[in-house]
Amino acid sequence: MLTERVKAALLTGGFTFPPLKITVNLSPSDLQKNGSHFDLPIALSIALQKEGADFGDTYFFGELGLDGSLKESADIFPLLLSLKNRGLVERAMVPKASLARLSLIPGIEYIGVETLAEAIALLKGERPAEPTPPATIAGERMRIDGVEYYWRAEYPEDFADVKGQEVAKRAALIAAAGMHNLLLEGSPGSGKSMIAKRLRYILPPMRLSEILQATQYAILGGETPTFAPVRPFRSPHHSASKPSVFGGGSGSRARIGEVALAHLGELFFDEFPHFQKSVLEALREPLQDHRVLISRVNAKVAYETRFLFVAAQNPCPCGNLLSDRHPCRCTELEIKRYQNRISEPLLDRIELYVQMRESDPEAQPSVDSATMHRKVIDAFARQMVRGQRHPNGKLDEREIETYCRLDEAAEEALLKAVRHFGLTHRSVANVKKVARTVADLEGAETIGKRHILEALGFRRRG
Repeated sequence: MLTERVKAALLTGGFTFPPLKITVNLSPSDLQKNGSHFDLPIALSIALQKEGADFGDTYFFGELGLDGSLKESADIFPLLLSLKNRGLVERAMVPKASLARLSLIPGIEYIGVETLAEAIALLKGERPAEPTPPATIAGERMRIDGVEYYWRAEYPEDFADVKGQEVAKRAALIAAAGMHNLLLEGSPGSGKSMIAKRLRYILPPMRLSEILQATQYAILGGETPTFAPVRPFRSPHHSASKPSVFGGGSGSRARIGEVALAHLGELFFDEFPHFQKSVLEALREPLQDHRVLISRVNAKVAYETRFLFVAAQNPCPCGNLLSDRHPCRCTELEIKRYQNRISEPLLDRIELYVQMRESDPEAQPSVDSATMHRKVIDAFARQMVRGQRHPNGKLDEREIETYCRLDEAAEEALLKAVRHFGLTHRSVANVKKVARTVADLEGAETIGKRHILEALGFRRRG
């Protein structure tokens, strides 16, 4: 219990409790509070109550051991980051063991302490505080308009392992460069999962604020944070429940789900049609609005969900509808029922669609991940130089009109496509965003006809 930890730590440090009852008020009283990070401020308030110590604008966080030592607490990082984003904290006393990760949060002066006794001595002025230098991000970096972007040029799983499937690899390149949603359909063993798992390593660079936010979400999800410029990758099983995918759980605390943990990274749904219908339909909100809202009796929590969504599916229940080597055993009704598990509104939120045939075992690797990643970084840099805050795939309506400018031939080609295919307003926006990324990969300032045609070629036709 918190009370016993604080009492034991104070007694170990030589503090003598007066023959009085000590009451600590954590205001506001109507807000439920929990967490071991309250140990240090409560202990300091008790130990220094007679000193009349003025804590000023310093925040205190830390879990106390029974011997008075300060331990790391997973809650400190997300709390400090949230306070900093709201402009509420400039100075904080924290466990010294936490400095390596906490010093990544800029604009905060940290005082690292190892014991309660050391914290008391610092506040009494008996010893000076040692400044903590800011931490650095390991990896490659570039600067655009005064903003640093970071990435790792490491590819544990390489596209060089994928033989053939040139169209799918081209779609993966476009998806990564603009963070566009991607659906891969093909027979078992055609390489759908291989491409999805390699895609995570060629995603665009990250700002420091994005690295911190991804780390914050990981800690809230109980994950071990990396504090590295590596975008998250989440791949829930198709049997996953709706609360585990979108967040929730019992009690008053709204727990984070897979879609929020994938924020700024990749969310991969393998065996797409086999997910629960309620999960598939609920996916429309985070794909469209880039946020998910978890409501509980005492709290409502909104998480950002700007992720790259990748789905893989077979063309039919047996998987052999597109196969040149194995006959399909499914009836027309079974195929139709299988494909109808994915609604049109959900499919309309996926910009890129590829039908994959079986791989040619004699095909030679055409491109590796390092080459693809360099193209993604160059295309991403062009987007940021234009003044975009987000990659092309995450632009809103106003931003599409600003950044996705078409030349006359492209406008005419898109208009013909609208008339011929009956494209919805969302479909037209998706085509423009994909075409903008294709143009960025070529280094073109304006979207041309060939960019529109390639974007149209990746549309799914019902």
